[in-house]
Amino acid sequence: MPDLSHLWQRFVLASALVFGLALGVAATIFGYSNTAPVNVSWSVFRIDGIPLWSVAVVPLVLVLAAGTVYHWYTNLHHFTEHMRHRRRVHELEAEVTKLKAHLDQLLEMPDHTTDKAADKPAITEPAAAPAAPEAVVQNGDDKAARKARKRIALAVSDTEPVAVAVPTETPTETEPREETPADA
Repeated sequence: MPDLSHLWQRFVLASALVFGLALGVAATIFGYSNTAPVNVSWSVFRIDGIPLWSVAVVPLVLVLAAGTVYHWYTNLHHFTEHMRHRRRVHELEAEVTKLKAHLDQLLEMPDHTTDKAADKPAITEPAAAPAAPEAVVQNGDDKAARKARKRIALAVSDTEPVAVAVPTETPTETEPREETPADA
């Protein structure tokens, strides 16, 4: 089902326009029909000889003008709050980006802000035992052999303990060792 909120809003605006035009026409007809002077007195406030139409139309215009000014003021308030919120969101997004970059630096992660891989030195792996050579997989060869490959970690954390083989007995060399042609 289509969203009717836009059509409903257009209908309300069109109805308000028609109502305003009808009210203006009625006020104009009332003003030209009632030109007789009247005296208006309220408590100590007294006005003598004003046209009858102004008694009805002037308060209506004042209320509509006050409502319009109030509406403009509240819209301005909402707009300033929206801009303040937007500025704060941008500040927080910049802070998150800065914190992510700092975290990447601490964890020695690659920088995602630049595409140039040559800007940063490559991370070298510690010397490991040479791997057995893999058979070259031709197009259409066994897919299970390709899936069985293991992934190698690119970085080694400094905080992980590393096992080092330490000999328990150290042989002492008292006699000089003779070199044979195979040793050389």
